[in-house]
Amino acid sequence: MNLDVDEDEHSIEMHLPFIAKIMEDYKDQFTIVPVLVGSLSPEREAAYGRIFARYLAEPQNLFVISSDFCHWGQRFRYTYYDRNWGDIYQSITRLDRMAMDIIETLNPAAFTDYLKRYANTICGRHPIGVLLQAASCLQRADMYSQRMTLKFLKYAQSSQCENMNDSSVSYAAGVLTFE
Repeated sequence: MNLDVDEDEHSIEMHLPFIAKIMEDYKDQFTIVPVLVGSLSPEREAAYGRIFARYLAEPQNLFVISSDFCHWGQRFRYTYYDRNWGDIYQSITRLDRMAMDIIETLNPAAFTDYLKRYANTICGRHPIGVLLQAASCLQRADMYSQRMTLKFLKYAQSSQCENMNDSSVSYAAGVLTFE
């Protein structure tokens, strides 16, 4: 990884202080294994999904996938806007909600198709793709009988864009549970 990529990468830096605080009473009882996922083809996402599936299935493991959602505005070089969906911020919400709805189905191919169609600037699209592939691998496994459910719990935008000169970053928090 070159220095520019390393300096731009911020996902683990966002999580470590939070993890350190909530796990301070257990600091000697767990190990953090950071995994940086770069730009991957759907085939590579599937390959890594198969590798991570067995770890995802183990209840003592916790996966934290970090991603912002839509980065909208000229400074992000992304200004998709469907006027049929309302104001710009409403269009962004609809765009992100479509992605969240697809992710909740745990269908990696549908998520890839969505990204090809809308080119939404979800920066963690590949880690999400790997997670979806791992879940899909577990769903296909004959020996794995637990049901998985992914639900988004919170969604927000940094600002509500009202004109083409505005910009916004969307945030979504979800959880994958095993029943």
